[in-house]
Amino acid sequence: MGTATDTPIQSVPAQQIKTIGRRALIFVFRFQSFFGLIIVFLLAVYFSPIRSDKNIFLSQRNLSNVARDVSETGILATGQLLVILIGGIDLSVGSVVALTATTSALLLMRTQTVTLPLIGGIELSHLSAEQTIILVLGLGLLIGWCNGWTSERFRIPAFVTTLAMLSIARGIAHIWSDNIAVPISYKAGGADPSFEILHDRIYNNIIPVPALIMAGGAVIMMFVLRYTAFGRYIYAIGGNQTASRLSGLAVTRIKIAAFMLCGFFAALAGIVHSAQLNQGSPNEAVGYELNAIAAVVIGGASLNGGKGTIIGAIAGAFILGILNNMLSLNNVESNTQLVVKGLLVVGAVALQQFRPPEVE
Repeated sequence: MGTATDTPIQSVPAQQIKTIGRRALIFVFRFQSFFGLIIVFLLAVYFSPIRSDKNIFLSQRNLSNVARDVSETGILATGQLLVILIGGIDLSVGSVVALTATTSALLLMRTQTVTLPLIGGIELSHLSAEQTIILVLGLGLLIGWCNGWTSERFRIPAFVTTLAMLSIARGIAHIWSDNIAVPISYKAGGADPSFEILHDRIYNNIIPVPALIMAGGAVIMMFVLRYTAFGRYIYAIGGNQTASRLSGLAVTRIKIAAFMLCGFFAALAGIVHSAQLNQGSPNEAVGYELNAIAAVVIGGASLNGGKGTIIGAIAGAFILGILNNMLSLNNVESNTQLVVKGLLVVGAVALQQFRPPEVE
């Protein structure tokens, strides 16, 4: 006779297991940037040097430095995401940072004569911080418009157009600065002292102002992408440009606007860069475009367009920043850091091949 122990064990149907596994995969991909950030953070804590029984990575000063160092990459990644969402890419942002940082220093420190059509020469001498920021942000918008308009008007791939701008912008920076760095001094007769606030830290000298700028820009663009028609159009164009055109969307204008916003954020990063280093130099910000693209990709955005989030891009920037900080604290040479960063980007792109279509 059979007993209770003879009752066969009910097995979970294979289809149910498959469904659970797929849901778990979707969950992991949907929050991959956060999982990556947690993993890198824990590794940084584990491998951090210990001095006087204190974890160096977790020290207040080091975490503040990480936030400061990540700020420029995060600002650039915010703008870069918009272009990647429409299926493009902007390789010029590093040179735009160099140009706008140099321009910021020039406008703050030197007397400049600018010739305008129908008006003639206008002398710009030691502009205020507000005037400098407005003009430099306008320059970023103009560069972004040139990238977008040229690409759309002549049907040139964005990577070619922006690669050309990479050279043009840096060349202009060299011409305007006479091939030398332009220091920013706040002594009497120098730059507007209010510009120095971009170099400060607040709340007991803990939170860098650039980190607040990065957070503010990210929140604004997150709202735009999620709750405005423009944001929905950006995702629609990246998902299917042909269908978007047939639906009556002004695809060309929207794509140009995305490039302009990318230029705007690159100029904002340039302003922050000049304030942090107290100078503007045409030789700086080399490779920044790669950091921005890497942050966006590591944050889960698809290079094919249509998929990606601001939160993911910022998380990607922090992953890179924490990783660089961890390697630096352990005295890993800079060339090895470049190899690690490259492998991380390749791994993030390869991971996209397994991304379920349900993941937004």
